Order: sequence, then C-alpha cells, then structure tokens
Amino acid sequence: MSTYDKLQALLQVHQIDYKLVHHTAAGKSEEVAAIRGTEVSQGAKALVCRVKITSNTRKHVLAVFPADRQADLDAVAAAVGGKKASLVPHDLARELTGCEIGAIPPFTFNPELQLVVDPTLRTRHDEIAFNAGRLDASIVMRTADYFRVAAPEQAVIVKD
Repeated sequence: MSTYDKLQALLQVHQIDYKLVHHTAAGKSEEVAAIRGTEVSQGAKALVCRVKITSNTRKHVLAVFPADRQADLDAVAAAVGGKKASLVPHDLARELTGCEIGAIPPFTFNPELQLVVDPTLRTRHDEIAFNAGRLDASIVMRTADYFRVAAPEQAVIVKD
C-alpha cells in the first residue's frame, strides 16, 4: 500500500475530516501553498534526517515544522539525544518514507523513523496543509486532529 493510501486510511480510521486537494506537482512550499489556497506558514514541511547518537549508533528522524521556517539540524539532533544531524540521501528518504522528496507527509509509517514536530506548527493555524505522499496531492486538516492522530514528540527544531 502506498503512503498516499496509508495516510488516507489512517485518517478515515480515526474519523478525521480532511480535504484532499489534487493539483499540479509543485516542488516549492510557496508554489504549493498558492495552489492549495493556504498560507505558506500552514504547510507542514517534513525532512528526513540521520542523527549521530554515538560513534557507531545512528537514528533516523522525520523532522516536521512550519514551511515558512528553516530547520535547525543541531536542534533536531539534540531533541533525540544526538550529537549531529544531517539530511539523508534521496534514495534513503524514499526507502524510509515510501515518498519522493517534497511529497513526504508529516506522518511516519516506519518504526525506524522517529517523528519530531516543532510545537509552533500547533499554535499558528487552526488547519495545516501538507503533501499527501505524492507531489500532486495535498491534505488540509485541523491542526488539533493532526497532533491527536500523529502523537508526535515535540521539540523546538526551527531556527530563530
């Protein structure tokens, strides 16, 4: 089952109201927000990171934050008890998420991928928007529902 299908099934199981928006594929947060009719700051951007915990231990993290902000990789590392974080190569991101870069939703269906979300995503808007596992589809849903269903670990992971 694709991430796109898993995501919709998860929301349906939890009886979450959401809007599925089909659109032309767009790579930049500003472009896709305009297509969705949402603010850039409503976008939930998801980055797949590799965090060095010890000299021979690594952890993979899905770092989620508002699309109008920048991730602080040092803060991502600290949030999971690590020393250093970096973005994973595209092929590993695809393997861990089942999605292309730019299409990764703010949910993880892989137990090897820890979900960490910046708390500002919760407080800025009543609704968030994100790619639904495909570059040509987005979901808009209530922010409170996202936090209830995803149940993410929360930590400040954006730059000031």
